Amino acid sequence: MANVKPMLSLKQFILRQEVLKLYRKIFRAIREVPDEVHRKELRDWARSDFRAQSHHTDEITIKMMLNYGERSLKELQTSLNLAK
Repeated sequence: MANVKPMLSLKQFILRQEVLKLYRKIFRAIREVPDEVHRKELRDWARSDFRAQSHHTDEITIKMMLNYGERSLKELQTSLNLAK
């Protein structure tokens, strides 16, 4: 039997798109980090954090994590702007 994934509801689909958008934004910001070692650490952290939270399906939990991710992204961007 084939490994079939369940159909996503519209809300789930939109949340998934928001998560992917945040993931891309974080990796774009990480590209701006001047030190290669720190860049690699941040990439590894982001990947492991997203993977560790990928099992969540509750809409409220996912939205809370999206807010946390947006705050973390803003902190990173602020730090990068101050370092320039």
